[in-house]
Amino acid sequence: MTGAGGMLGRDVLTELAADPDAEVTARTRSGLDITDPEAVRAAVAGHHVVVNCAAWTDVDRAEQEEEAATAVNGAAVRHLASACADAGAVLLHVSTDYVFSGDAGYPYTEDARTGPLNAYGRGKLVGERAVAKLLPRTGYTVRTAWLYGTHGRNFVATMLELAGRRETLDVVADQYGQPTWSGALARQLGELGRAALAGRAPAGIYHGTAAGRTTWFGLARETYRLSGLDPERIRPVGSEAFPRPAVRPAFGVLGHGAWPRAGVPCQPRWQEQLSEALDTSRFAELAAAARIPG
Repeated sequence: MTGAGGMLGRDVLTELAADPDAEVTARTRSGLDITDPEAVRAAVAGHHVVVNCAAWTDVDRAEQEEEAATAVNGAAVRHLASACADAGAVLLHVSTDYVFSGDAGYPYTEDARTGPLNAYGRGKLVGERAVAKLLPRTGYTVRTAWLYGTHGRNFVATMLELAGRRETLDVVADQYGQPTWSGALARQLGELGRAALAGRAPAGIYHGTAAGRTTWFGLARETYRLSGLDPERIRPVGSEAFPRPAVRPAFGVLGHGAWPRAGVPCQPRWQEQLSEALDTSRFAELAAAARIPG
């Protein structure tokens, strides 16, 4: 597995550790340069499944450094796919809703037309196409969105941290998506890997996001409500209140039609995931600290 030190990677490791049949090789960024094709080929040899959780995730910085971002999110994925083809291995590659333009009024299907608005999305699309071309029978691209988790910086953690320092918070209310807990996605990736090895899951694109939809404003309010904080402290604003170098899609809701064909359950609703995530130690500690007066 690549990206083993990241937010999702660490949850995938936890998921696989509970599988008595899984023997896991975990590679962090310092342990494997995925932009080096020879290093990738050597790392993949002898493995049955490769889970690629490594990625350039700084969306705004990618606007200024698109070539470098695409080297990680695009060219490096090509190296992984090529190495998996040579080794006869399955590849599970994590991608993003940012490959879409965000102007649909209905959930994007797995085969919907892509049209990224920013450098990050363009680079991730390069990676998706490499998987489809080089691994037509053993390549799986799992698009996710609005990911948050116990490890690393993310929106939910930031909202709880700010609750202890600010009386009110302005949060964007005109972007729609599916807040997805990395723990839920890790479970789904584990199930997909097992289904792929058993020959039950058709290769191709899957959408690994929570059911339902909301805005960042809605996510922030629900985070506060479930954490025993006053949701009225969250105030809605438009995207123009927070100008960013990279344009964000206004609508990133994804459909989940591929999972039943693989015999893998779709993820629970985002509210259910959030409730489970907030019970984990890190989020519970942040919420408790935010509730302390002064």
